[in-house]
Amino acid sequence: MGRAADLGKREDLLRRVRDYVVRNGLADLSLRPLAKALGTSDRMLLYYFGSKDRLVAAALAQDEGRPLVLMRQVIDVAGAPADAAGMRLVMEGLWGRFTAPERRAVLPVTFEVMTASVLNPDRYGPVMRDVLAEWRRLLTPAFAGLGMSDERAGAEAALLVHATLGLLHAPLADGDWDRATVAFRLLLDRLEPAWRADG
Repeated sequence: MGRAADLGKREDLLRRVRDYVVRNGLADLSLRPLAKALGTSDRMLLYYFGSKDRLVAAALAQDEGRPLVLMRQVIDVAGAPADAAGMRLVMEGLWGRFTAPERRAVLPVTFEVMTASVLNPDRYGPVMRDVLAEWRRLLTPAFAGLGMSDERAGAEAALLVHATLGLLHAPLADGDWDRATVAFRLLLDRLEPAWRADG
């Protein structure tokens, strides 16, 4: 009974930590103010998560509405795209999920983690590497299913992931989501012909 209660409390803390980080960002995040805002103690947070970095990583990974989770569910249910046009449709749907108004509030934290992973590679590097690797692990088999070699499929997955993240960054600064969407579709116009299974 105690273990189930502990797991329930941990999940509740993760949900509230995620909401706090989305509202306040990472720059000034410290355990004592966070614990106070959550109505707990910094010792309790360390008990459940071991360190602030692991707490942040776990809180961000807990979001079941992440586009990555949703895309995995689509592929699990419908199967991987059968051709280049199908891959394009999947990616257009993914872009729509990334840019939905309710997701835009979470994106700044993603880019804050990316920046922190460059400035503090020992602390946040593993978090960002895990996120990027997770995306590549999802997309690489899908590209391989279009008839590409494993090496090329991995390169296409990396190109698509990195370019998409880049296109998501600018509208957070200038607010022009329509222009970003046009640019994303143009990116797909350039990439889709190369996805056709002709080697």
